[in-house]
Amino acid sequence: MVTLGSLVLPILVSAALVWVASALVWMVLPHHKSEWLRLPDEEAFRSALKGRPLAPGRYNVPFATGGAELKNPEMVRKYEEGPVGILTLFPSGMPKMGGMMVGSFVYYLVVGFVVAYLASRTLATGADYLTVFRVTGTTAWLAYGFAVVPESIWFGRPWRSTVLTLADALLYALLTAGVFGWMWPGT
Repeated sequence: MVTLGSLVLPILVSAALVWVASALVWMVLPHHKSEWLRLPDEEAFRSALKGRPLAPGRYNVPFATGGAELKNPEMVRKYEEGPVGILTLFPSGMPKMGGMMVGSFVYYLVVGFVVAYLASRTLATGADYLTVFRVTGTTAWLAYGFAVVPESIWFGRPWRSTVLTLADALLYALLTAGVFGWMWPGT
């Protein structure tokens, strides 16, 4: 049986590689830049929100508390007139990149741990590279990418953005699988 302790190094190395790959994907490659749209009159939008007691969080526009309210003719009118959307607000100030970068690395460690756990319970010491690659790669792809699919189904995330995220997740999964296949105990 493979112990989780014997997989600490693959967890750390795969997390570091995915962290670097993610930074390169978002800072160097152009494919995510077109996901974000500029409001037609950003300053008017900002002025309309400025000075209001809006806490960081997610807001629905229009906002309905439940199914009964959605049947109200006034609410139906608001939905038909538009705009309809979800607005995410962050705390004011420059984004705290250091904290977000640490948070993403911790997330990659957690994914590496989950991949290691599943692989250690399904694969034997000395399993061949391709078998380890398939199990860990599939697990990592599911962990890195598929949680965004419901965002497109239910919350208006553009499908193009979801497909790009799944492609990025596949890259991260391939890196993770390569590390685990290479460093698998007994090979």
